[in-house]
Amino acid sequence: MATPEEMAQTMRNNVESKTGKTMNAWFEVISKGQQEKHGQIVKMLKSEYGVTHGFANLIANDFLKPNAESSDDSGLIDIQYSGPKQDLKVIYDSIIGGLESFSEMQISPKKSYVSLRRNKQFALIQPSTKTRVDVGINLKGVEPQGQLEASGSFNSMVTHRVKITDIAQVNQTLFDWLKMAYEQS
Repeated sequence: MATPEEMAQTMRNNVESKTGKTMNAWFEVISKGQQEKHGQIVKMLKSEYGVTHGFANLIANDFLKPNAESSDDSGLIDIQYSGPKQDLKVIYDSIIGGLESFSEMQISPKKSYVSLRRNKQFALIQPSTKTRVDVGINLKGVEPQGQLEASGSFNSMVTHRVKITDIAQVNQTLFDWLKMAYEQS
């Protein structure tokens, strides 16, 4: 069973598709209004914009947090791929683009990596150095082979790791491993 924070994060991941605006766009709407209290913001979002109660409540809560902008997932990804790691963003985008057929997948950015979840985490994507993206994969019972190595000390939440230093390494073999982990989760 998901924790309340995991459920809230799932809603954050879906706020644009369910409400038509990103979290930051909603923050701009609220900032332009006269509402200052949680209940006032929820009422305005529901009555003026047709936002359901659950999403209106989440948006209001996040707006009123001291660091509301940190709840925008794309911001976390932008931070991960900034500065010396900016050239790695094309690798991240290529991996995410190749996962479009994973219909029940949730993309959940964290501070230093992006968690890929179905019923539970099946993989993660992390820009580990300025020249390498590591893809952690949960593949219980699969022997390490070639590029698919044991995760070792990389991350205890995954069983294997694939080191990506070039866009050409984002290939069908990688997606086959990710698909297998997705189906096991």
